[in-house]
Amino acid sequence: MKTIGTICEYNPFHLGHKGHIERSRQALGGNTAVICVMSGNYVQRGDFAVFNKHARAEMAIHNGADLVIELPTPYTLLSAEGFASAGIHLLDMLGICDYISFGSESGDIDKLNEAAKSIVTSDANMIAKSWLDKGVSYATAQQRAADVLLGEKSYLFKSPNNVLGIEYIKALNKINSSIIPFTISRTGGEHDSDVGYSASAVRKQLLNGMIPESLMPESACMICNEEITSGRGPVSIENAELAVLSRLRSLEGFSDISGASEGLERRLKHYASTETSTASILTKVKTKRYTMSRIRRFLLCAALGIKSEYTKSPPPYARILALNETGKELLFEARKKTRVPVLSKPASVKRLCDFSKSMFELEATATDFYVLAYPDAAERKGGQEWRQSPYIN
Repeated sequence: MKTIGTICEYNPFHLGHKGHIERSRQALGGNTAVICVMSGNYVQRGDFAVFNKHARAEMAIHNGADLVIELPTPYTLLSAEGFASAGIHLLDMLGICDYISFGSESGDIDKLNEAAKSIVTSDANMIAKSWLDKGVSYATAQQRAADVLLGEKSYLFKSPNNVLGIEYIKALNKINSSIIPFTISRTGGEHDSDVGYSASAVRKQLLNGMIPESLMPESACMICNEEITSGRGPVSIENAELAVLSRLRSLEGFSDISGASEGLERRLKHYASTETSTASILTKVKTKRYTMSRIRRFLLCAALGIKSEYTKSPPPYARILALNETGKELLFEARKKTRVPVLSKPASVKRLCDFSKSMFELEATATDFYVLAYPDAAERKGGQEWRQSPYIN
């Protein structure tokens, strides 16, 4: 049996995600297992996930995934480069993943491989650094280097899913992984557009009180309805705005927070004390050098107390969120080959090393913060991370 890995957010799971899993499996044969490394209660764009991680993992299992593993929050709230690297490390350390599949606007793995190799050369680093010194963002600096080194092919760096795919390939190459990358051409809307099978379009409807049945699998719609009826969603950062502001104002400094740079930490510290909403803080902090997604991630890291030290090494464990019968077989094989502890229940944490324990405790605190955004106050009880076992289908 072949095994495909995918790094995802499923925020929330929609028909485009289901199509990606189906097309990936078809490309390698029907007897192919699918492992998903998925963001937890927070997502890489710097926001609360619209539904909690267990609900989203269950959606995935009902729609083609066999095993869903959590990417811990500190790694989720990294740049595209850090996010991709952490996800690749988890898949590689499990020891059972043969391929990684990702969607891209290009759909051409050879071109993406070429771009990934070109952008890590000494020439590329020198060009990018010269632009960074001029005050532009990392993404812009990388684009400028690609323009010089790749000519017309630099268009690959102008599309978000191409960029993320290139980061996956870079991460694979860096650790000499045996995992083989391949890509599925994306159809429908852009990653954050309001057309086609875009998660942004789905979230927009959910936050406006509608379940977009035409954009989501039936089982995913049912889970959405259960979460909404139970008062656990939809969730957004605005639901917990006072809690976020309180955390930001209680910090003496931001220099040790993940993603800190001198200018960014000063601006956030200043505007956290003068502004009265997260939206106004983000608008005031925004500059040409700092993208809005980077600012959102930094703001959340500060609110959650995520320090830079947490992401200096790869994820220290693989936590199981959901699985089916095939997933159980994968888990059995992984336990024989893995180079990372596998957590199937919170009680397993007591067997971890001190750093891994502190990571899980941080995750538990982040979950306690996340549930404050639930619409129903009765669902906001603390300690939920320690009581939740994987969903088994």
